[in-house]
Amino acid sequence: MYYSVIKKYDIADGPGVRVSLFVSGCTHHCEGCFNPETWDFRYGEPFTEAVVGEVLKALAPDYIAGLTLLGGEPMEEGSRQALLPLLRAVKKAYPQKDIWCYTGYLFEKDILEKFCPQRDGTEELLSYLDVVVDGEFIQEQKNISLRFRGSENQRIIDVQESLRQGKVVLWEDTSV
Repeated sequence: MYYSVIKKYDIADGPGVRVSLFVSGCTHHCEGCFNPETWDFRYGEPFTEAVVGEVLKALAPDYIAGLTLLGGEPMEEGSRQALLPLLRAVKKAYPQKDIWCYTGYLFEKDILEKFCPQRDGTEELLSYLDVVVDGEFIQEQKNISLRFRGSENQRIIDVQESLRQGKVVLWEDTSV
């Protein structure tokens, strides 16, 4: 896997100050995408153990609320596999920090029904995620007043509660 950038002080992609990892590679190619250069699976730099260490170090300060994965598309097959060691390490080192993931895939239709049965690590990956913002960006539904999402079709999903209840449970922002 390649990645395009690590933002060490991001306030746009989840609550609080966050570390955001922008992975490379996306097959959605949404019209109006804010990051089309990351559609290329070889854009940026290789994702290595040293990069994992850099992310872990960036997460260390107490004022960092958590990690956000976006891109590109973190839920592409190769990205899911490559991100597992990072997510394991983050949850071990910082269990109090949350992990968000932005994906164009739909939570129940694509992630749960298609990816999980493949036994490719998707279930384990989900066990580390606290929130998924799902759905492709749709230019006609763009709404710049939405918090943590770009178009009205996208949902902010509480992953662990959704898995417990067996249905999509939307995330509730308790910070406002």
